[in-house]
Amino acid sequence: MRGFEKVSKEEFLKYQTEAIYDNIKLPERKTKNSAGYDFYLPFSINIKPKERIIIPSGIKAYMASDEVLLLVVRSSLGIKYGIRLLNQVGVIDSDYYNNIDNEGHILIALENTSNEELKLAAGERIIQGIFMKYLISDSEIKPHNSRSGGIGSTK
Repeated sequence: MRGFEKVSKEEFLKYQTEAIYDNIKLPERKTKNSAGYDFYLPFSINIKPKERIIIPSGIKAYMASDEVLLLVVRSSLGIKYGIRLLNQVGVIDSDYYNNIDNEGHILIALENTSNEELKLAAGERIIQGIFMKYLISDSEIKPHNSRSGGIGSTK
């Protein structure tokens, strides 16, 4: 069981307007063999050369406890326009969903590494999310901590 939902209007309004919230589109695969679910830009943006921005997606993801959602920039943005994720690969753990800080709101941190301003329109596909199972080591000492918040809350 895995999928995507919109965050609450209250959570999204921390970053953007109600009109934009109403137009958030859930991620989707474009072909039957696509591994990644494309995330749509909820509003138009301009990213200046060397600029870093954080985009509230309005999306949260739920999945089984032994799964992870990996986020990567779409190849076309990286290769053609020099756009990259600031964290290289986003890792969304299953316990990020509905956390007390931000409901599991997926924030997208991008950097324009090029010398040209990039203009992206609302509705453009910017990153893709790939659900994956993961394995744990037989010899690990089992962690007893639980997530207590959003981004950067695990210690």
